[in-house]
Amino acid sequence: MKRTRALTVVTALMLGAAGCGTGGAGGGASKDAAEKLPPGEKVSGEITFWHAYGADGNEVKQLEKKVIPAFEKEHPGTKVKPVTIQYDKLHQKLVTSAAGQSLPDVVRSDVVWVPELAELGVLVPLSDALPDFRKLSDQVYEAALETNAHKGKHYGLPLDTNTKVMLYNEQALEKAGVKSPPRTFDDLRAAAPKLAARKTFALAEADAAGWNVLPYIWSNGGEMMNKAKTKTDGHLNGKKSVEAVQLLVDLYKDKALPKLVLGKGGALPAPEGLAKGKYATTPDGPWTYPPIEKQYPDFEMKAAPMPSSDAGSISVVGGENVVVTSSSKNKKLAAEFTRFLVSPKAQMMMAETGQLSVLKSLSDDMAELKPYYGPYMKQLKTARPRPATPSWTKIDDILRKQVQLAVRGDVPVQKALDDAVEKIDPLLARD
Repeated sequence: MKRTRALTVVTALMLGAAGCGTGGAGGGASKDAAEKLPPGEKVSGEITFWHAYGADGNEVKQLEKKVIPAFEKEHPGTKVKPVTIQYDKLHQKLVTSAAGQSLPDVVRSDVVWVPELAELGVLVPLSDALPDFRKLSDQVYEAALETNAHKGKHYGLPLDTNTKVMLYNEQALEKAGVKSPPRTFDDLRAAAPKLAARKTFALAEADAAGWNVLPYIWSNGGEMMNKAKTKTDGHLNGKKSVEAVQLLVDLYKDKALPKLVLGKGGALPAPEGLAKGKYATTPDGPWTYPPIEKQYPDFEMKAAPMPSSDAGSISVVGGENVVVTSSSKNKKLAAEFTRFLVSPKAQMMMAETGQLSVLKSLSDDMAELKPYYGPYMKQLKTARPRPATPSWTKIDDILRKQVQLAVRGDVPVQKALDDAVEKIDPLLARD
């Protein structure tokens, strides 16, 4: 991906600066690790907050009209300046700004970016800096917290979370004689020919990246890599992982999986295809509901757990984390704003716009707020994060391409994953 090349260049520059003792961001990490930012201290001044909240879903309005004013009211004499940046541009802006040491005070970062930024030395290790970090971290989902981990420290706190469940079109299933959504891999295989006979795809998986493929690997008892995140050999290309990817390959071959999995332009988008009955099921997040309800008011979309196999039903964790940058000139205020963002008050405010809370204590509140949150809160109990490693962006791209080779039938699944291992393990060795 284009972002990966930019990150590689920036990493070299940052590490070089740190090695030369020039006072760059890489050299500032140890200083910030020792700087304590206790709760409850009087704070004042101004901080800048970069985020990629969406304006079309009222997220920006809620942040600017309710969340930030509530924080500033609790802390007179403070000002938080929010800066909205499009999601697909935020990653590039972050790594570019890291090179120029021009980062904001606080960032809402995608969960997969935190290890990258931590490796650059531009984040405050909150597990060191916040005396109340243990108390804060105990309140959130463990899988969401893990996305902030890097080399024995945590560089952020979960801000919002999400996962995927199996969304389905009940009428499409019934017309094919399938009485219920596929609960297991075997159910999915059994339903596929019945649905294909009616020119309906059994499963619409939108891509072949980790977000899409890992739930099948994990549910089947496979792994992406070892716990130390030092190698994929014996894991990604292990028997259980190969079986999981083979399921997708077989479904594609049997016309039960559309070309969406190959990233094909022009293919019917998964939510639209589901509403039209072209796709019987599609794994997707809670953001799918509002546009579908608006565009297809007569369609009642339903949800079930991700299909299970030997290890159960395991989905993948997404979302964003909140991090404090090493270059912040007002870390005390940044830390207090971070605490506020993960407070029940702020979490409930943003939940009104479709952001699932990271607080375990608010699980029931989420389902009461929006009934369709219910299946997601249940799935989060077993959902897992993608490996938190600085090279994930590049690793993810390798995984996608190799799985797509197998799905197209260009190479057997075993060879595709063996080749992925050969490319990924050298990256892990450098992390």
